[in-house]
Amino acid sequence: MNAPQAAHDKRPVFTHGSLMRHVAVMTATGAIGLMAVFVVDLLSLFWVSKLGDQAFKAAVGYVGLMTFFVMSINIGLTIAASAMVSRALGAGDRPRARRLAASSLIITAVFSTVMAAAMFLLRDWILTTVLHGHGESAEVASKFIAISIPANVPLAVGMTFAGILRAVGDARRAMYVTLSAGIATAFLDPLLIFGLGLGVYGAAWATVLSRLILLGVGWLGAVGVHDLVAWPKLNAARADFGPIMAIGFPAIMANMAAPVSSAYTLRIFSDFGEPAIAASAVIDRVTPVAFGVVFALTASVGPIIGQNYGARLMHRVQRTLTDSFILSIGYVLFAWAVLALAEPALIAAFEAKGESAQYLAFYCRYGVVAWIFLACLFVANVSFNNLGFPVLSMAFNWARATLGTIPFVTVGARYGGVQGGMLGFALGAAVFGLIAVATAYVVTWRLAKAIEGGGRASLRAPAAIEGQGAKAP
Repeated sequence: MNAPQAAHDKRPVFTHGSLMRHVAVMTATGAIGLMAVFVVDLLSLFWVSKLGDQAFKAAVGYVGLMTFFVMSINIGLTIAASAMVSRALGAGDRPRARRLAASSLIITAVFSTVMAAAMFLLRDWILTTVLHGHGESAEVASKFIAISIPANVPLAVGMTFAGILRAVGDARRAMYVTLSAGIATAFLDPLLIFGLGLGVYGAAWATVLSRLILLGVGWLGAVGVHDLVAWPKLNAARADFGPIMAIGFPAIMANMAAPVSSAYTLRIFSDFGEPAIAASAVIDRVTPVAFGVVFALTASVGPIIGQNYGARLMHRVQRTLTDSFILSIGYVLFAWAVLALAEPALIAAFEAKGESAQYLAFYCRYGVVAWIFLACLFVANVSFNNLGFPVLSMAFNWARATLGTIPFVTVGARYGGVQGGMLGFALGAAVFGLIAVATAYVVTWRLAKAIEGGGRASLRAPAAIEGQGAKAP
């Protein structure tokens, strides 16, 4: 028996062994890949800062937020693919897992193409009308998006390949997908920005090339190594569209809430002038680097929950949830301390001055508190998505993005300026993050009771576990 076939015959890796170890290993490997991308994004802003024009930094801030919208859709589709494939593997149905992987890739390719085209055509309207951009920063952002947004298609498909790799438990190769793109961008940014004299648009071309590399590495892992993707068939994709989008659509909608919240916050902050936008651009690049472990944890823990739920091991699902909360909160406290100490270095590195420096300093000292509650919300949402209740994830994200953002940020900014807006954002996150944690435990408890008793719970388990179209008892 060859090695790949032997691997296929093993029990799903997450259904046995230490759960804290699984969470820690998946998070650590995922964090390395994600951190590579986030660090490179931060370096891109660093190189752009060296061009000496604050409007360029503001432009990068606008680009980051617009890219956030399409990335939210990509992430939602990746969540669906990972959840569906991991459940099928947990239930011991590898052929179904391969078919679902292929169908997920087709659906992802179609959605990402449509979104890239829409963003390309509507970029100027979004910049000027939605985000209140104007002048040189809006012009630069528009050209940057025109260059980089078509690369959303290879990015989305590559991310789905990474999700499939996480579903099978290959954290190392899932890490390679994003790590390869990050390393490529680290070399391409200075080469294109300064070496070839492309200026700020060199960063856009570096983005395009790195995403093509990401796609290639993802394909090699999921198809070349694991053979976990069946030959794509349109008929199969149409049949699987409903079950996949039963998770994907709420996950997309849940993830879309975050950029909507950010867009509203940026719009409020834009009334305080270009220094606030420039500070936001730095914060938006520093935050993923500081909290990349939290993003990695929420991306990686889904397959652990999915496999154990597919195997009906609810005690392991509940323990995974608790371990994830402990690990994420502990890490946020650590990252907060590091940011507070690194504040002077960040201000100097990005040449922030005056009000821009004040805003950045306040965020590092106090605004970071929001991430304690955002981390809790993210972990709870992962449990909802992988236990068959993505609508709960969507509901909590949108509640936090609207009721937890609009009144809190508006009132905070009115009475406390940009700093008050940051504190308002944190307070809104606290309210909905804590409620989400309580709800996650209620969901897992009720599912456990239903499975143990063999009866019907008031909460329904996902159809995908039992087979297409079937409802779990």
